[in-house]
Amino acid sequence: MARARTPLRVSSNRTPESSSSSSPERAAYDDTDFFMTQANDSQSSVGISTFSDMTVTPAREREAVISPVSRLPPELLIGVFAKLGSTTDLRNCILVSRTWARNSVDLLWHRPLLNNWDNLNSVISAVQKTDGFFGYADLVKRLNLANPELTERLNDGTVQCLQLCKRVERLTLTSCSGLTDFGVTALVEGNRSLLALDISGLSSVTDHSLEAVADNCPRLQGLNITGCVNITDKAMIAVSENCRHIKRVKLNDCSELTDDSIISLATKCPQMLEIDLHGVKAITHLAVTSLIANGRHLRELRLAHCSLITDDAFLRLPARRNYESLRILDLTACDQLEDDGVDRIITAAPRLRNLVLAKCKKITDRAIASITKLGKNLHYVHLGHCQQITDGAVIQLVKMCNRIRYIDLACCHKLTDASIQQLANLPKLRRIGLVKCLAITDRSILALAKAKPGPGGGPLSSSSLERVHLSYCVHLTLGGIHALLNHCPKLTHLSLTGVQAFLREELTVFCRDAPAEFTDHQRDVFCVFSGVGVNRLRLYLNEAAHEVDYDGTMYDPDAEDAGEDEDDQQVAGMVAGLQGAMALGEGDEMDEEFGDGSETEQG
Repeated sequence: MARARTPLRVSSNRTPESSSSSSPERAAYDDTDFFMTQANDSQSSVGISTFSDMTVTPAREREAVISPVSRLPPELLIGVFAKLGSTTDLRNCILVSRTWARNSVDLLWHRPLLNNWDNLNSVISAVQKTDGFFGYADLVKRLNLANPELTERLNDGTVQCLQLCKRVERLTLTSCSGLTDFGVTALVEGNRSLLALDISGLSSVTDHSLEAVADNCPRLQGLNITGCVNITDKAMIAVSENCRHIKRVKLNDCSELTDDSIISLATKCPQMLEIDLHGVKAITHLAVTSLIANGRHLRELRLAHCSLITDDAFLRLPARRNYESLRILDLTACDQLEDDGVDRIITAAPRLRNLVLAKCKKITDRAIASITKLGKNLHYVHLGHCQQITDGAVIQLVKMCNRIRYIDLACCHKLTDASIQQLANLPKLRRIGLVKCLAITDRSILALAKAKPGPGGGPLSSSSLERVHLSYCVHLTLGGIHALLNHCPKLTHLSLTGVQAFLREELTVFCRDAPAEFTDHQRDVFCVFSGVGVNRLRLYLNEAAHEVDYDGTMYDPDAEDAGEDEDDQQVAGMVAGLQGAMALGEGDEMDEEFGDGSETEQG
């Protein structure tokens, strides 16, 4: 049965104003038909009382032509525009309307692209305009002039044109060697918004630049003056006294700095999170003690090649105080450090995650026993050139710190297969350095290649190794390395410099080129596989498996036994050559250490 039709509602004789009080007003952006444009949407087209209600005012006309997206609040428009990854797209947004321009121009000019000379000239031209639609100089928040296309041509005159940008928060001038104090101070003076300054590599800069920073940049939080060899304590003390919010500082190779400036930073900048003093050779235990004792928030402390540091740096820390924020400690080549100092800092900073003791040649197994107290917190440990440590210490380290991901034991000559086989049990091991561990054999390599049990004793999973450094491990053979390649699918770097089994033309074709500065002798033994070279080596060995002699030679079934004596003589000669190469490689340029691309391995 058909439903009864609802009778038509008779329009009210009351004015629209009286009825509108009980009917909600429709939002301006709602889609409506013409007859529903009145304030009272209960009226029909026949209920319009006066012709004036149909009049389209200029304001109503403008409202009608604006699209709904243009009525979004500015914060939503900015959020949408921020998702655009292309500067071209942002530029096109600016051309759509004034509303879009106002809300997208900040994103486009926040960090102008300065990747070539033409772009730099365009930016300079725009910021110098006085009749532009926007004040572009005030929109620039990040200014990065460190592009290689610019660094060699930049000079003080060039950057003078950018001194109108007084709201820059991050200023990067890395390696702009043509700049002097005149150019740096022009960019810094009057800029009270600066949060981070990087002038690393500007060897001609003096105290005058940093004094300008101290006078103009009270909000400064990050400072990198690596290689600014003319900076002295006077300027750094001024910075520490006026820029109390500093959190991150890199002072690498600032050879004029002493304990005075470092102690001033430690006491005047309580929010310090990271400080790098690599190669600041004049500092002593006094500066280190002050940094740790006052740095309750300190997370990274890098003291590589600060050779005057002794155990007192840590032994003089306040008793019964822990520094649980400290996560990274680099003591590379602090060769006066001994076991007592290591034990004290481990006790004081029980949550250390990265510990570098490379070339701390006085430490022994007792220091390693102290390190084991870090337990599951320890992820990265570098013990290269700590030649007194033995298998027992490393085995104990593995048992207590089973979350180690990176470990370097280069030149630890006392280590044997016994400790490396234990290292292979680390479930999360990704990188291992065993350069010049002369006693290890294929047993260690086969252990590294062995599948590991999954979490909670689950099914076996393939090795997680990504980088393996085995240069000058002269007892390794092709068979062990072949197994490593096949059982480590994530492997992207394999160094075998000086390994006899790989010094043959059919294998070295997959190596990358030796560095240009290497001698002919070093080139002869260079053997590093990286990236696609690792995959190609794996594929070649798998295809040629039936021809491979896993004693380290390629087997030719037609070869005569008489040739074996000649091969033995060649091998003996090559081993003697390797020993010579090892002597040449005792310096840093041939040591493979994580993070610094040793053996010039950057891949």
